Amino acid sequence: MTPAGSAGAAAYARAAARFHRIAVLGEASAMLGWDAAAMMPEGGAAARGEQFAVLAGLGHGLLTEPALAEDLEAASAAEPWAAANLALMRHARVRAVALPADLVEAQARANAACETVWREARRAADFARVRPRLETVVRLVREQAAALAGALGLSPYDALMDGYQRGIGAADVAPIFDRYEAFLATALPAAEEHQASRPPPRPIPGPFPVPAQEALCRRLAARVGLDFAHARLDRSAHPFCGGTPADVRITTRYDEADFAKAVLAVLHETGHALYERGLPPDHARQPVGEAAGMAVHESQSLIIEMQACRTDAFLGWLGPQLHAAFGGAADVYGPANLALLWRRVERGFIRVDADELTYPAHVILRFRLEQALIGGDLAVADLPGAWNDGIHALLGIIPADDAQGCLQDIHWYDGGFGYFPSYTLGAMAAAQLMAAARQQTPGLDAALGQGDLAPLRAWLGAHVHAQGSRLGFNDLLRAATGKALDVADFEAHLRARYLPS
Repeated sequence: MTPAGSAGAAAYARAAARFHRIAVLGEASAMLGWDAAAMMPEGGAAARGEQFAVLAGLGHGLLTEPALAEDLEAASAAEPWAAANLALMRHARVRAVALPADLVEAQARANAACETVWREARRAADFARVRPRLETVVRLVREQAAALAGALGLSPYDALMDGYQRGIGAADVAPIFDRYEAFLATALPAAEEHQASRPPPRPIPGPFPVPAQEALCRRLAARVGLDFAHARLDRSAHPFCGGTPADVRITTRYDEADFAKAVLAVLHETGHALYERGLPPDHARQPVGEAAGMAVHESQSLIIEMQACRTDAFLGWLGPQLHAAFGGAADVYGPANLALLWRRVERGFIRVDADELTYPAHVILRFRLEQALIGGDLAVADLPGAWNDGIHALLGIIPADDAQGCLQDIHWYDGGFGYFPSYTLGAMAAAQLMAAARQQTPGLDAALGQGDLAPLRAWLGAHVHAQGSRLGFNDLLRAATGKALDVADFEAHLRARYLPS
């Protein structure tokens, strides 16, 4: 990635070789993770946990060895991609050495114990059952955040966010979310009123045999652009995209009463997969060749699922494909009815089931609560009440129990703090990228009407995928769209889709 010859270039080459090995260990762990979710028998869990631990330990050891510090200190790189890679390598090293090994081990044990009890507590809708475990997790996350903050020169919460989307902190996100909350206060009632004035959607009667759904999902993923010479589609309890850029694994789940769950999940995960497949091969297994962060990754899944495949144009093409796969009356597969079914606004308690208008409210709530938890302004014991007050303020609803409230997500009980903002930042970025793609790609919507995502895929390939992580979140958006993240594009998209014209 940089010319050899100087001492600085030689040091850079040694560091890059080390990160290549770290990346391969990560790839092995990713494949084991896919297998654990899609193929592994239940009895293999304990052995798999040890495999994960050993691989993580090997990778951490490679990052923290003094020889790497010496190489990174001596390394030089003039070529822009190599210079960006060197900065990212140094950043990864700083994060790795900031955390004491005993803290990392304590977190791993506490997270695993808390997650196990959380599953029981969620089933019983009993927060008190998991509260002591969560208190331990939060205490350790606060220690983690403080250690990272000191090393990175960030606030504790920003240091946690940095692990998911570098360069974006709470001060960047808070005003964006405040503006969206104000927008939602008027847009949601208007959307509900408009929706009530229209005829209700006609249900599509099942059953929908799983083999037919699976065959359809595979055809749709290929039509969108997934190359099955480098990808698989399998089943898991929760849809996800995993694997490696050369061997992408997507999964979904099937419901014989509702094919939409599988179809929309596959379109979403295919967006993630296309991003992984499109990362720059010349910089594979280097930090600069990886995805640019979780918010960017989420933008790529949502630009396929929400921005492209739920348009009237694409639904007009998709309807006959659905009819051919499942039969029945053709008119229920018309684009107008599919739009009524798949673009319905509803104030609900569960984040993963939320429509794209109300979904950000669920993220805003979690963003505010986890800041308070990490900052010590909210006690774990007070979380259920704070949750209920927050969701009522945002959506005017109160959960019937904690299973519909603060127990619904795994993230906090597994130690994952700072991740939630990426979901809504990704949705907003997807709208902004789609607006730019339409402006710069004449005929894009006409192509969608033919089920052809090649023009959009080519634009994303050049402006997002091929950029790897060379640019930060806002710099990537500036290069692609001419401006940093601007919530106005997301608001315009929602007005056009959900409010009366």
